[in-house]
Amino acid sequence: MEVTSEIIGIDVSKTRLDVAMYPSGKRQSIANDKPGIKELVKELAKVQARLIVLEASGGLERQVSRALASAELAVVVVNPRQVRDFAKATGQLAKTDSIDAWVLARFGDAVRPALRPLPDEATLEIRALTARRRQLVEMRVAEKNRLARASKSVRKRIAAHIGWLEQELERADNDLDRSIRQSPIWQETEELLRSVPSIGPTTSRVLLAELPELGTLNRKQISALVGIAPLNRDSGTLKGHRMVWGGRATVRSALYMAALVATRFNPVIRDFYKRLRSKGKAAKVALIACTRKLLTILNSMVKHKTRWSETFLQTP
Repeated sequence: MEVTSEIIGIDVSKTRLDVAMYPSGKRQSIANDKPGIKELVKELAKVQARLIVLEASGGLERQVSRALASAELAVVVVNPRQVRDFAKATGQLAKTDSIDAWVLARFGDAVRPALRPLPDEATLEIRALTARRRQLVEMRVAEKNRLARASKSVRKRIAAHIGWLEQELERADNDLDRSIRQSPIWQETEELLRSVPSIGPTTSRVLLAELPELGTLNRKQISALVGIAPLNRDSGTLKGHRMVWGGRATVRSALYMAALVATRFNPVIRDFYKRLRSKGKAAKVALIACTRKLLTILNSMVKHKTRWSETFLQTP
């Protein structure tokens, strides 16, 4: 490859890596295996790449993205929905692996997504365990709903499956506990988070796994990242309306439930919620504001390594 300055898009599938460069238009396709990735890293190291863009592909992108990052290349993994919206906005409706790689390169040039550190293996492990626990909980809820209206002939089997799911949940919790204990930093952070009334083990583990930026960003940035920052919704005669949207859904859901509990049992959030309601704010609007306040407090605690009782209990 000639030495040039390029934005590079890589579309990842199970067996192939399709590569496109912007603005030169060069393209290639290589095998998605260790030899192919090694060759790709070697080739891209020769190119003055301003940015290498991949989209999240259910974990398929993990091996190549980590190889590129290890070679100190500027790689970023982006949200597939954003890339698809960009493709539609630019009139690119056709979809092939080669086209997708080109769209990723164009997206990188137009949007310039911010570089963030890729998660290490330990973080990926706890993220996978947290996701599996969430799946088990969802399956248990579904089976309990079925049990309530099941006929006698299948009720016994559903009950047996529920018992198995509960055993798996216990194993998942034990695995999560073990993973956290193996990292002094994670253990310290979890203890800080758990010191807050309404933050239980499920919420703290979601934050550890899905929000590693906690404590490294300011309150506006962390709120926008999670998707609870108020966004303007002014158009025509519609003025003054705000909405929250996007962000990390699993983190937002966990924090929302924690804030709901906090309006009853956390003195700071409870008083804040009552104050908003007394001013005429709708219950859901007030609860979203409480979620944002709770996140701001957690962010500050992790940043300053401060437990709840030391600083925030007397917050007005």
